[in-house]
Amino acid sequence: MGKGFFNVPIAVNEPVKSYAPGSPEREEVLKAYKDMYNNKINVPMYINGKDVETGNTRTMSPPHDHQHSVGTYHVAEKSHIEDAISTALEARKLWSQMPWEQRTGIFLKAAELIAGPYRAKINAATMIAQSKNIYQAEIDAACELIDFLRFNVQFMSDIYMEQPESTSDAWNRIEYRPLEGFTYAVTPFNFTAIAGNLPACMALMGNVVVWKPSDSQIYSAKVIMDVFKEAGVPAGVINVVFGDPVMITDTVLNSPDFSGLHFTGSTNIFKSLWKQIGNNIHKYKTYPRIVGETGGKDFIVAHKTANAKQVATAIVRGAFEFQGQKCSAASRAYVPSNLWDDVKKLVIEDVKSFKMGSPEDMSNFITAVIHEGSFDKLAKYIDNAKADTDAEIIVGGNYDKSKGYFIEPTVIVTTNPKYTTMCTELFGPVITIYVYNEDEYSETLKLVDETSEYALTGAILSNCRYAIQEATNALQNSAGNFYINDKPTGAVVGQQPFGGARASGTNDKAGSAQNLLRWVSPRMIKETFVTPVDYRYPFLGE
Repeated sequence: MGKGFFNVPIAVNEPVKSYAPGSPEREEVLKAYKDMYNNKINVPMYINGKDVETGNTRTMSPPHDHQHSVGTYHVAEKSHIEDAISTALEARKLWSQMPWEQRTGIFLKAAELIAGPYRAKINAATMIAQSKNIYQAEIDAACELIDFLRFNVQFMSDIYMEQPESTSDAWNRIEYRPLEGFTYAVTPFNFTAIAGNLPACMALMGNVVVWKPSDSQIYSAKVIMDVFKEAGVPAGVINVVFGDPVMITDTVLNSPDFSGLHFTGSTNIFKSLWKQIGNNIHKYKTYPRIVGETGGKDFIVAHKTANAKQVATAIVRGAFEFQGQKCSAASRAYVPSNLWDDVKKLVIEDVKSFKMGSPEDMSNFITAVIHEGSFDKLAKYIDNAKADTDAEIIVGGNYDKSKGYFIEPTVIVTTNPKYTTMCTELFGPVITIYVYNEDEYSETLKLVDETSEYALTGAILSNCRYAIQEATNALQNSAGNFYINDKPTGAVVGQQPFGGARASGTNDKAGSAQNLLRWVSPRMIKETFVTPVDYRYPFLGE
């Protein structure tokens, strides 16, 4: 029972530490990295507040050293998924009734645990499991996850304060109930913050969750769950399961109590899940909420008035940070003919200056792609570009998986604006550039809009405000996050809510109140103070 109107702490973005040579945070994360890298851990599933081991295990290896094992994780059978569902539903009886300020305290504590005692550990885990350099790990695993937890609390408070008008005759109020049943979180390998936010934001709103992390992110997911446990998330509220995604998903989606899917991953998988939910619709007690952030073929468009150095930097950072494995990574660029010579020279210089290797060596800007399947796919497209007459690799183009899954940052230039790598999502350190006639800007904007099925992120660089306005209008449906004079990556929670439309997802904007509203079912309550005792209205009088 509430005993006050409580103000939550004003959310602020977590400052990004520098990790400069000699800094204490650099030494701390290197120590954590070495300790974790040189020891093997056993990762059980977590169901109803208990560690669950099945004996059926798989090995976890860093992408930059795939012969090295850092531990094993346990794989579920169908009975474990059924247990996760049933225990979640049991936990819901208390969790859904817990006062919101008590839920708030748990997730604010989780944010401070990551900001403090868990910071080096969660960053090191992300460096090991996902081959992120320290800066990419810091802005993701530490800062963005902290921001999600803090800002979600503020957004929840704002939502709860949104109330209807009342009169002297009746008091109108809305309560934001959690969804009836349980929810399902399916999270990707590339962002530890996304992996933590998807189950956490639903639980914050009073829901219970079955969470399936990516097989390639389990090492850092274990740290997330350790944080949630220490922060006080009760047993059964967030249940973590590993294993066969088809079996797990089939079991979850066949339950009549399934009430929501929170997904980040590939477009094709999301579409198949949507179809499966539709086929099962008569089984469910309620219409499930479906929220997904999926693929992208994110663009950079330079106008003839743009600064060549700024364009080159946007291309290099946008395409190659975290090996291009961001949903928002630039993977196609349109450069005007008058700037091309300068942009080309600068991009080649930058790419040739990159160092590549293990994230433990903090002078490395580039590390490995996530797994062999990704490596093989990227190598195939690079080989095709070497053979095709309408494509040329101007820098990069080599690859080696003898020790780790290393793909050189690669720049393809094509004379065909519909060349395969201008249209197909690659999810790796490969960008394709089309050089357009500097006087065909409007035609090029139309080309950008029509080339891809996706609409996640995009960027325009120009020193002409008319050109910026034209692009903003022409590309209004081409990107859910649109950047002017910047790269198309780096959305910050509370500043640039993230999500796209078309084949890029439902555009429910992670890191905003819009997303949290998907995980509640409002109930309108009207309380009348003087109840009528006669059905007759005045118009019935004679």
